[in-house]
Amino acid sequence: MTIREVLRDLVYPPRCAICDGVLDGSEKKIGICTDCRGKLRYIREPRCFKCGGPLKEDTEEYCRNCKGRKHFYDRGFALYEYSSVRQAVYRFKYAGRREYARFFGREMALHMRRELRAWQPQALIPVPLYAGKERSRGYNQATALAEVISSYSGIPVRTDLVRRVRRTRPMKELNARERAANIKNAFLISQDVVKLEVVMLIDDIYTTGTTVDEIARGLRACGVKHIYYAALSIGSGM
Repeated sequence: MTIREVLRDLVYPPRCAICDGVLDGSEKKIGICTDCRGKLRYIREPRCFKCGGPLKEDTEEYCRNCKGRKHFYDRGFALYEYSSVRQAVYRFKYAGRREYARFFGREMALHMRRELRAWQPQALIPVPLYAGKERSRGYNQATALAEVISSYSGIPVRTDLVRRVRRTRPMKELNARERAANIKNAFLISQDVVKLEVVMLIDDIYTTGTTVDEIARGLRACGVKHIYYAALSIGSGM
């Protein structure tokens, strides 16, 4: 460890990505404290064949959100049950804990190696924030995750292909119909996307897929053949 890193840790001690407590010793390399390792609830099989969310029975193929619904993306991956990381995601998004991306992004990259090999995305596209919101937060948490995933996978991050052009209301306040109306025409797709055939959208939370679907719809209209998504957590809309 360099002198600069030692001084940085003294002023800004590394904190656990789950409980935000100060990390000691080997915990610093991992990014999570020993007590919190058992608190994470990973999405295990059986998973929904479409969104990747948890299923109650292994005889099921789709979750109740995906049954009978047309999604514009091909398939998805989610790492954690949202309830187990809810407070951590809140701090990551709203309390300036950008450093959590090192732990969360690494976890995503390592746990979805099988999907990355199978799907072979040519680019990682973070779900964009409205420009004013990103300025107020100081960063886009989806971009922070994508950059770490890229460092492990070698897949480039493209923040220039999808732009949010309209401020939208928080989706958690809305029902399904309101979500669709809220997000409609909120994104602008760059024509440069026509050079790509397979992309993966990156976000922190997946609930019903309304945002992912709206972006995927635009990408398909521009000629992208295969669209996947990966989310840090999956919400209660399943």
